[in-house]
Amino acid sequence: MANWLTPVHRELNRKLRDTLGAPTAGQFAKLGIDTVGDLVRHTPRRYISGTGMSDFASLRVGEEVAVVARVANTQVRAGGQLRVETTLTDGTGFLRATFFTTKKYLADHWQGLLTPGSRGIFVGKVGEFRSQPQLAHPDFVMIDTSGRITARKLDTARRHMERAVQRSTMVGLYPASAKLPTWTIAESISLLLPGVMELGDTLPDWVVEEAGVLPFPDALREVHEPVDREHARSGIERLRFDEAFALQLAMATRRAQREQELATPRERRPGGILDAFDARLPFELTAGQQQVGEQVFRELARPTPMHRLLQGDVGSGKTIVALRAMLCVVDAGGQAALLAPTEVLAQQHHATITRMLGDLGRAGQLDAAEEATSVALLTGGMPAGARRAVLDGVASGEVGLVVGTHALLSDPVAFTDLGLVVVDEQHRFGVEQRAALAAKAERQPHTLVMTATPIPRSVAMTVFGDLAVSELRERPAGRGSVTTVLVDTVTHPTWVERAWQRIREEAAAGRQAFVVAPAIQGRQVDGDLTSSDGATAVTELAPELRAGPLSGLRVGMLHGRLGSQERDSVMAAFVDGQLDVLVATTVIEVGVDVPNASVMVVMDADRFGISQLHQLRGRIGRGEHPGLCLLLSAAEPDSDAALRMQALVDSDDGFELAETDLQIRGEGDVLGAGQSGASSLKLLRAFTDRELIRTAKELAERVVRDPRAADDPLLADLRTQAELVAADEWLEKG
Repeated sequence: MANWLTPVHRELNRKLRDTLGAPTAGQFAKLGIDTVGDLVRHTPRRYISGTGMSDFASLRVGEEVAVVARVANTQVRAGGQLRVETTLTDGTGFLRATFFTTKKYLADHWQGLLTPGSRGIFVGKVGEFRSQPQLAHPDFVMIDTSGRITARKLDTARRHMERAVQRSTMVGLYPASAKLPTWTIAESISLLLPGVMELGDTLPDWVVEEAGVLPFPDALREVHEPVDREHARSGIERLRFDEAFALQLAMATRRAQREQELATPRERRPGGILDAFDARLPFELTAGQQQVGEQVFRELARPTPMHRLLQGDVGSGKTIVALRAMLCVVDAGGQAALLAPTEVLAQQHHATITRMLGDLGRAGQLDAAEEATSVALLTGGMPAGARRAVLDGVASGEVGLVVGTHALLSDPVAFTDLGLVVVDEQHRFGVEQRAALAAKAERQPHTLVMTATPIPRSVAMTVFGDLAVSELRERPAGRGSVTTVLVDTVTHPTWVERAWQRIREEAAAGRQAFVVAPAIQGRQVDGDLTSSDGATAVTELAPELRAGPLSGLRVGMLHGRLGSQERDSVMAAFVDGQLDVLVATTVIEVGVDVPNASVMVVMDADRFGISQLHQLRGRIGRGEHPGLCLLLSAAEPDSDAALRMQALVDSDDGFELAETDLQIRGEGDVLGAGQSGASSLKLLRAFTDRELIRTAKELAERVVRDPRAADDPLLADLRTQAELVAADEWLEKG
């Protein structure tokens, strides 16, 4: 637990269980609210005005609502108990509100308050009676034309409504849950707000002034007790700025600290292995590869460590850029390590690098080139003897390039002079894991992290703001184009048969195909149902295809539950052309390079996200033959899933698709906080708040270099807060 220096940060980081009690705190935790700061920054999802009227057309059965409405008429009906029936109007439509009681004086009192023409705020849950919406026993306050209370019917849990209307003309409705309604949230905020506000600002006055935002106490008042929507907007803008600035301050601090670190300069040496490799390339580097390569060489030659993110579209040639950087380090007397998240990807990288280097990668062998180095593979699944041999070669310096999985992070791995760490699919490795590899160097090694999933610039600035970013957008010459077709299996079931025929045609022409399914098993096995929501399963689909539409073809199967040796064997058979069709899960999503594969069929394509489908599609069209990707789906035409798939049909630009994905699904998937929607960014949205993030980044750069920031306890607390959040979420990925 951090030791907060300032009273305001101590209070904001106090646990709710210490203030509201464990039961209430437990309910708040389900909304992601754990501290006093989380609660006071929990902003209303909307506001209603005591001087306006609500629109009944937007009401939904089951919702907790607060509506401003006029009374059309009120009647008292007798029966088993007295029933007061009131018809409310928004000016165009009508809504019934019903009250029950056994006491006649209460019924008469309510009828007297709810006189035709009077106006009030009615709070309750929308139910249904005779197929019409109604409010059953709502609480209410009656108000005059200026929004002042004239009468009320409130229980103790909702008395904040009375206070809200008395002190302002706006009432906030908070994101809530069934057991924690908006009114309870408002009561809790009202309880804690005065104590927080009297502690002052979370930022130094000079930072608040330069940022041009409201002071923190004023912002909280405007958010939770606004007089109008404009005041509320100003308050929320300050809270949004706080999120952006805290994150950018942590990143700016990290960048400033890195500038003080020392690395061994690795200058490019003429006449070495890099020049020999470039001379043998059977193709010309793209302009982007050359530009990024020169950028990397300049940074490798500096005495401070490079920290660069290389993001490139599918098939843009990131591996070439990374390999040339590694060879530059080898020429300068150092070693380079490439860290991959899975054994399959590590093996693929090792095979690709050794193939591209040829005799330049066979140092110590009779047929090695004069400038050669040695390339080794290190994974957890290797036999003990082979593992020891690799460890000895790395420790002695004989191995210049080592490719590995998490096995590279283990203690026995020792380098002679680790100069460069390349991290592939960087979002799967955290800061601590990369630090464990960097710690194996005497000096801070240079770092190049890569992703084949393009990240929108707005998100990159938020999530990877502590890294310099390079982009590769061009596809190398000589690669076939890929056509994507959406196959609606509901309206065009015969097209599915045509998909299998298309595979047979490609196989007859000597080419190969992928068939991708979302699940591994779909049957009940030993009493354990392992399928998910009826998804097509690889273990069922492969035998069906072998016996049916793809009979006579050589059909293999690949998924994550196979042993590593079996996975390697199946993949090797497909790469070598011994299989015509590979039925697989998304284990083939990244890194698999089979230039002869020209067609892909994705089953239940609506179950995948845009970036995943784009990665899968990138497995075909890697050679000279054009590719065909068929997305099979039964999704509704106007659903988000249909929008995602149509985006794939319309574009093969990964950067454009990343922006589309962000708009459709939110930051969640990109930030790693879930499959879609929300993330640990409470208010800030990378896509819509790009300008605010940019402004916060520029201010953070100035602040970390300002002498006033060096010993400011408020900024120290803010950096601590941001780093604690980052350890769980954002900066781990940078």
